[in-house]
Amino acid sequence: MDEVHKMRIRGDIMRVNIEVERTRLQKTKTEMSQELGVTYKTYNSYINGKTPIPSDILEKLRDITGRSIDYLLGLQTDNAS
Repeated sequence: MDEVHKMRIRGDIMRVNIEVERTRLQKTKTEMSQELGVTYKTYNSYINGKTPIPSDILEKLRDITGRSIDYLLGLQTDNAS
């Protein structure tokens, strides 16, 4: 498997992990976007892979979800902080 394919898979895992955590916390996309300080449209762009997620937003996601950035990014399989 080439590196581009691996990066696409990792991106898919990241978006799934973020949405799983949002659902676990019983937050709507609107609520999550408000907590992150971004618009609903921007949050959707992150989740749909249209816009890269900036590091400050990843840090906020870590703080909101209590999960490690490595987990959110799909770099580790468990969700330990």
